[in-house]
Amino acid sequence: MSEVQAYPSSGEPPCVVVGAGLAGSLMAIYMAQRGHSVEVFEARPDMRVRQVDGGRSINLALSTRGLTALAGVGLEEQVREMCIPMRGRMIHPVEGEPHLQPYGRADQFINSISRQGLNELLMNTAEAHERVRFHFEKPCVDVELDEGVAHCKSGERVAREASLLIGADGAYSAVRQRLQRSGRYNYEQAYLTHGYKELSIPAGPGGEFLMEKNALHIWPRHDFMLIALPNLDATFTVTLFMAFEGESSFDALKTPADVDAFFRREFPDAHALMPTLTDDFFENPTGSLVTIRCSPYHHGERVMILGDAAHAVVPFYGQGMNAAFEDCTVLNALLDRESDDFGRAIAAFSEERKADADAIGHLALYNYYEMRSAVASPYFVFRKKIERVLHRLFPTWWIPLYSMVTFSTIPYAEARARAARQDRMLTMGLIAAVVLLGLVMLALLVALSR
Repeated sequence: MSEVQAYPSSGEPPCVVVGAGLAGSLMAIYMAQRGHSVEVFEARPDMRVRQVDGGRSINLALSTRGLTALAGVGLEEQVREMCIPMRGRMIHPVEGEPHLQPYGRADQFINSISRQGLNELLMNTAEAHERVRFHFEKPCVDVELDEGVAHCKSGERVAREASLLIGADGAYSAVRQRLQRSGRYNYEQAYLTHGYKELSIPAGPGGEFLMEKNALHIWPRHDFMLIALPNLDATFTVTLFMAFEGESSFDALKTPADVDAFFRREFPDAHALMPTLTDDFFENPTGSLVTIRCSPYHHGERVMILGDAAHAVVPFYGQGMNAAFEDCTVLNALLDRESDDFGRAIAAFSEERKADADAIGHLALYNYYEMRSAVASPYFVFRKKIERVLHRLFPTWWIPLYSMVTFSTIPYAEARARAARQDRMLTMGLIAAVVLLGLVMLALLVALSR
């Protein structure tokens, strides 16, 4: 067994991060800025050298929580230059013209950003610190939890002792799998019966956007939906979400003719903009959608998990990356509070972050129904308009759920509970208004009949 050579330091082991994805790379920057040596072990090749992410989301929705985390390491403005603002949902009915449903106030928007571009920026920023080193194609195969030792393998086995070992290695985390075998560990995973497939809309002949640039496009069809996010090169990344099996499902689309007929019928305006539709459909993999809940997020005084390793969520609230980035800011704040006592900080992280992680998991599942079905309902649109009016009149007293989740750093659990109270109030108010209107009309009818 060989050991990776450490950086010269005070003699203490480095912080070891397992996973060089978005959360792992950002956490490496935070730890380096705190003065710790950091070594990052990644199972995949270096994406800056070789493209390896086939099937994963090409672009993501970055919002306030993620931008706040990036601001903490001085990257917010640089990242904003890589984004396209999306000011609302552009709803595409089967017939009729698309219409925009704003996300919030005129100055509120989410941001479409390239997953790879952001990940590369984070890795480059981390490596600019002399304290940080990346090791690629070295998957974690085991963890000694009590000793804080990561075992990685690529040809030969590598053991690395850590002062703090952070598992940021995604939904199928090797670090979490070791925690699951530690005894008395709570773990739950649930897959949707629906999956996803990524497709594309190219730029126009002159390099222009073929649809509205500053919107997230949605084709809601109740049991399935299509969405499209803009890219800086004027293309759109298109994602089809639907059931794996059934009448309208991936399993039912067996031939290019099936796919072409399905898109012509269900998404006619998108079909007209997708010249490589059938090639993309059969070349790109069909992905699955999983929610993961577990606890605790740490073991002893040296080992912890964050991001998707701790709380993978489905993508329908656009909060997976933002929640993972917020994990980094929460842990950094706890390290401040506990004066870099790793044991106390990671125990507090487990205790304080669990409720919020569970809350966004539940909200993301509900938002799939909202995006594929509710957004096409006149009653849903009516309620949203009332909420916007209330928020404009009483900006601190009434905040829509989407705004609390996306445009603030209100803890997810608090936002969910507050939104439930507001929803009850609004429902009771609408019922009261209907009853009052009915009484007024009845009084008028009585008066006219005399």
